[in-house]
Order: sequence, then structure tokens, then C-alpha cells
Amino acid sequence: MKERSWVMIFIIAVVVAGAVSFLVLLYLGALLPNGRTLAFGDKIGLIKVEGAIYNSSPVVDEIVKFGKDDDIKALLVRIDSPGGVVAPSQEIYEELKKVSDQGKPVVVSMGGLAASGGYYVACGADSIVANPGTLTGSIGVIMRFAQAEELLRKIGVGYEVVKTGEYKDIGSPSRPLTAEERVLLTDLLDDVYDQFVSVIATERNLSREYVEGFADGRLLTGRQAYEMGLVDTLGNLQDAIMLAAAMAGIDGEPVIVRPRRKTFTLWDLLNDLAGSASKAAKSSGMSLEYSFR
Repeated sequence: MKERSWVMIFIIAVVVAGAVSFLVLLYLGALLPNGRTLAFGDKIGLIKVEGAIYNSSPVVDEIVKFGKDDDIKALLVRIDSPGGVVAPSQEIYEELKKVSDQGKPVVVSMGGLAASGGYYVACGADSIVANPGTLTGSIGVIMRFAQAEELLRKIGVGYEVVKTGEYKDIGSPSRPLTAEERVLLTDLLDDVYDQFVSVIATERNLSREYVEGFADGRLLTGRQAYEMGLVDTLGNLQDAIMLAAAMAGIDGEPVIVRPRRKTFTLWDLLNDLAGSASKAAKSSGMSLEYSFR
């Protein structure tokens, strides 16, 4: 009799432990393979684009995962970014467009700041929601070089350059740009600017001449952007969630699924610092990074 009681207690303990584990996984929104979740109900995938945009890979991976997951009925992209490097901004925009073109609604919610490259990313959505006080716009492209010729001369440091082409050391901090180099770089930026304006005109159904009228780097509030046709509606994150749910045909409160990202450890930080130092040591002192900033 006593032995049977212990068996019953053991079975009950196992069942209770399993139930608790299941509930914890539901609460945490733990991801199964291929990005699926244990949460029940119609789901919206929430992706965050935060800070300066330098590396598109983590965000693009999340977009692809949610785009392929049939349980995710819509994508909601929360943007809090001042912009960033050109190509990564374009990659995120293009991946959002692919999801939208496949028939899955994509909604962008602008936080405090969604400017320049952040706005470029937003153009990939079916609908853009901004707070009235959101800072957005800043449509333009910029390239910067450090100029240290005088300082180097004062401390007795000189550069010896051997190059295979006239423009191979363009942007070197040891000398100013030549007139020909300035024209070359201006042409480069004009081409990227043209791409930016074309995307806005196409995605927002605006004339190119109209877009060029304010695509001069100026910042806009969310309310100004709404009045100019750059965003679709004014509202907060919760409003954007309900809009995405309506666009996806979800009745009631949707389940919000957040991708599980790798925990950033002290070791990762040290590796990043070491990598940055190594790149700096190998650098010739010039950078061809140009930004939507």
C-alpha cells in the first residue's frame, strides 16, 4: 500500500513538473525549430530595428524566419534608429518587401526616431505608423573623412603611398581631396540619393519632384510626415499592433512573438573590441563608409 502511494506521488510530481515547464515556455514565447512558437492563437511577429544600422544580418534573419512561418500572420517592425550604412539599410528594406509581396502584411511602428536609413527601412512596409512627436525624415546621404594633414606635419609624421590607380587612396587623412576626387564622390552620393528618392516616390506613391522638395536632410515630426504623405497614420505601438492584426484578419487580441536573440556576453564584447582594434591597426586611415544619416 505504501509502495503504491509513492508511485502515485511520483506520477503526480512528474505531471505537475511537465505542466509547469509547458506554461513557462508559453510565457517566455520559446521558439521551436523554423521559428515556430508554443503560444496558441493567431500571431504577429515583432522585429526591432534599434540604434545605428551597421549590420543587417540579425534583422534580415528574423524577417526571413517569420516570413516562412505560416503561424505568423503579420510582421510588425518597431524602428528606433537614426539611420546607418547604406547597403544594410537597403537589405532590410528589400527583405521586408519580399514578405509583403508574398501576401503577409508588414506594418512599421516608428518610435522616438526613425530617420534617414530608418525611414528607408520603413518604406518596405505596407503601412507606416508614427507617433506625432516621432523624429523622421532626414532624407539624404553623407560621407565623411578625417583631415589630419596639418596635425601630421606638426608631429613629424608623413605618408608614403604606392598605388595602382589615381583614386586608390581617395579620402586619405594625410591630404585634402582633389577637385577631381570631390566630383567623383559627389557623383557616387548623387547615385545613392537617387536610389533613396526613387524608393520613397515609388512606395509612397508620390511624384519624384514632390519628394525632392523636402529630401534635403531636414528632420520632420511624425505629424509633419503624416501631412506630407510619408506615413499612413498617427499612433503608438499598440495602435500598430491592432492595425497589423486587422490587416491579417485576426479577430481579438493577437499573440505577439518576439525572436529569441543570442545573449550578449562579456566575452562577445571583448571579441568585438579586439576585432575593432585589429581593423583599426590594419586600416590605411580612410573609410569608404557612406551613410543614410
